[in-house]
Amino acid sequence: MFSDFFRKVRGNKTDSKDVAKQRLKFALIYDKLEVSDDTLNSLHRDIMEVISHYFEIDQKAFKLDIRRSDDLSALVINTPILGPKHRERPQADSPG
Repeated sequence: MFSDFFRKVRGNKTDSKDVAKQRLKFALIYDKLEVSDDTLNSLHRDIMEVISHYFEIDQKAFKLDIRRSDDLSALVINTPILGPKHRERPQADSPG
């Protein structure tokens, strides 16, 4: 019983360490790209809005990341798509 508890506690510390490491990594990438938090928040909101126009998505699970290698940066978007957005199409004018 206690061993399970300690495993969970240790597991959470590892998870929080990894999360902190990932946040620092992103902070360094954003700093190198000279992207402000306001810009990233606006980009996050705008992209989510555009995707939501076409698909039903889980907005709480939407993630936007910038990944950087030696000479390339990539914008990575990850979101669960729940289904297509059903929109009515405009009807063509019928001949007279």
